[in-house]
Amino acid sequence: MEAVDHFGGRVTIGDVASRAGLQLAQAERALQALAADTGGFLEVSEEGEVLYVFPKDYRAKLAGKSFRMKVEPLIDKTKEVGAYLVRVSFGTALIASIVLVYTTIIAIISSSSDEDNRGRRRRSYDSTIIIPTDLFWYLDADYYRRRRRVEKEDGMNFIESIFSFVFGDGDPNDGLEDKRWKMIGQYISSNGGVITAEELAPYLDVPPISEQSKDDESFILPVLLRFQGHPEVDEQGNILYRFPSLQRTASSKGSGVREYVGNKWSAMFSSVEKYLEEKPWKFSKANASERAMVAGLGGLNLFGVIILGNLLKQMTVPPGGLISFVAQLFPLLQVYAGSFFAIPLFRWFLLRKTNNGIERRNKAREQRAQELALPEPSLRRKLLSARDMAQRKVITPEEIVYTTEKDLLDQDYEVKEWEKRFKELESD
Repeated sequence: MEAVDHFGGRVTIGDVASRAGLQLAQAERALQALAADTGGFLEVSEEGEVLYVFPKDYRAKLAGKSFRMKVEPLIDKTKEVGAYLVRVSFGTALIASIVLVYTTIIAIISSSSDEDNRGRRRRSYDSTIIIPTDLFWYLDADYYRRRRRVEKEDGMNFIESIFSFVFGDGDPNDGLEDKRWKMIGQYISSNGGVITAEELAPYLDVPPISEQSKDDESFILPVLLRFQGHPEVDEQGNILYRFPSLQRTASSKGSGVREYVGNKWSAMFSSVEKYLEEKPWKFSKANASERAMVAGLGGLNLFGVIILGNLLKQMTVPPGGLISFVAQLFPLLQVYAGSFFAIPLFRWFLLRKTNNGIERRNKAREQRAQELALPEPSLRRKLLSARDMAQRKVITPEEIVYTTEKDLLDQDYEVKEWEKRFKELESD
């Protein structure tokens, strides 16, 4: 639908495939379904090219018919609220665990004291209870405002930063494949449907430039399959790749011919990024002070669980009340305290390996982009040959001989066809 809007509501299959990064078969099925649901119609040019034309209010018509489009905003909002509750619940669990552990420790120590030591134990209790009491301050909105920890610039508060410290913040490259195919499709279409393998290398996962990889163009095979391209050999023996479906368009946008290669040509072609760059994974989006505080509270909780475990083992009298409840819950407290550091430690090693791979791929793609900006003479000739073979056919309304918008009897298709044949005979 974004591709249809971009081209003004009149598109070919190649327009949508290149703009949205879809396979041609997917784009065709989507256009057929969209036309059927929104009152769109087909146009056929003199050369047999099929165009899909949509009314200006096609989005409103589709929204009126589609139940999914009506409930999608509600579902998305529910997912956002659910994700937020999970993050806050995990953070709140740390505070609750610390309060339970240290309150239980105090209760065990108090219950094991005899009457003569009650006063001393009470003073000890008063000095120890300050720890869980202070923890409740983090739930006070005024405290957050005073210490400016309610939210950071990215909207993460301290409770959420606990979840971020343990589990991270998700894939920073979510949607990368969709972005990759959009960039490739727009690049091919904007260059007349004929390109070299070197031109697409900055958008694909390619090895670094070397003597072994110099003549290897196998990385372009997925592109040929997706956009139904095929290789051709020019007069100089260079292998070029043609994508016929991306050479025909219903819009004149971006139909200018690329006449230059290298720096000047690269500056002209600014609508598409020069290479696909993956973002490295961050351990956590929480700032340094928040990470330090989270680690400190996690350590405090782990230390308390260890002490509580020893105290429960030393108890000779069957526990009751709060102590009994916490004793039953103790295995979960152990798992929570241990995994609070085990999971981040595992993630840290995993992220180092992942980011090393991302850095290698980004460097290889950047090298390929630099090679295009300052091409060697052989590559320059190859690029110029691709530009010479490029074609971009814009199908104008004057070329339309048939449309499903009107009844067949109301169209003069047969007259136009007869005149075309007559002119061909006359020229012969």
